[in-house]
Amino acid sequence: MSESTDTTTEQQTEDQGVTPDEGSVEHATGGEPAGRPSKVERLENEGDIAADYLEELLDIADLDGDLDMDVEGDRAAVSIVGADLSMLVGGKGEVLDALQELTRLAVFRETGERSRLMLDISGYRAEQRTRLVKLAAEKIALVQESGENVSLEPMSSFERKVVHDAVAAAGLTSESEGAEPRRYVVILPG
Repeated sequence: MSESTDTTTEQQTEDQGVTPDEGSVEHATGGEPAGRPSKVERLENEGDIAADYLEELLDIADLDGDLDMDVEGDRAAVSIVGADLSMLVGGKGEVLDALQELTRLAVFRETGERSRLMLDISGYRAEQRTRLVKLAAEKIALVQESGENVSLEPMSSFERKVVHDAVAAAGLTSESEGAEPRRYVVILPG
C-alpha cells in the first residue's frame, strides 16, 4: 500500500473513533487511545526535540538565534530568527531544506515516528509562502480566463504544497507532474 493510502486509511480510521492497531476504543474527550498523548502533545514534543537539536547545532556553528515553536494545523513548526542566518537558508532554500530533513531525522530518532515538522529560518518560508500564494492567484485567474491547463516552473515539495492549497481554496484542481528535482504543478480548469 502506498504511503498516501496508508495515511488516508489511518486518518479515516481515526475519524471513525478507532486506531489502526486492533481498533482500540479512544478516549471520549481527547480522541486518542488510553495512555497515548494527544496529537497536540505529540506535536509539541516534536517541536521540543527539534528545538533542542537546533540549539545544539547553533552552538556548534557559533551562531546566535532565537527559536520559536508552534503547532500549525497538523505539524510542529520551529522558526529560528537572528542577526544574519542567511547561510542557514542558502541561495534558494536548499540549506534550509537539508536542515529541515536533518531535524526531522533527529525527531524520528527520539520518537520512532515520522515527522512532518516545518522549519523556517529568518522568515524565509513565510516570505516564500506569500510569494507563491500570489503566483498561484495569478495562474488561477489565467486558467479561469482561458479554460486551459497552466503549468508552473519546477518547485520543491514545500512550494508545490503551497500552490496546491491555494488552487484547492479557489475551487480548482491541480496535479504534480514530472520527476524530482524537476517536479512541477499543473493547474486544471474547473
